[in-house]
Amino acid sequence: MPLRKLLYLTLGFLGLALGAVGAVLPVLPAFPFLLLAAYGFGKSSRRLDRWFKGTRLYRENLADLAEGRGLTRRAKIRIMVTVTILMAAGFIAMHAVAVGRIVLAFVWVGHIFYFLFGVRTLPDDRREKDE
Repeated sequence: MPLRKLLYLTLGFLGLALGAVGAVLPVLPAFPFLLLAAYGFGKSSRRLDRWFKGTRLYRENLADLAEGRGLTRRAKIRIMVTVTILMAAGFIAMHAVAVGRIVLAFVWVGHIFYFLFGVRTLPDDRREKDE
C-alpha cells in the first residue's frame, strides 16, 4: 500500500473516531472531523468512501452540505457555538499576543459570516420528512 494512501486512510479513521466522539460530546465538534473522514476515505478507498457515506453519522451531519443543499439551522447554530467557544478559549489564552488575537478575531468573523450567508439554511424538520 502506498504511503500516501495509508496517510489518507489514517486521516479518515482518525476523523471518523473524533467525529463519532464529537457527535456524543457537545464540547467536541463532530462536523470538521467528519469532513476530515470524508476527505481521507475519498482519497484512500472507494469502498470505505461508499461505506462512510452510507453511515447514519454521515447522512445526519454532512450529506446535505456535501450535496450542495446546505445545513439545518440547528446544525449551523451548533457549529457556530462550538467554534465560538473554542476560539474564545484561544483568544483568552493569547492574552499577550495581540497579533494572534486580531487574526483569530478575523477568522471568527469570517466563520460566522460564512455560515450565516454562505451556507444555505434548510428547515429543521427536513430530517423527519426524509425518514
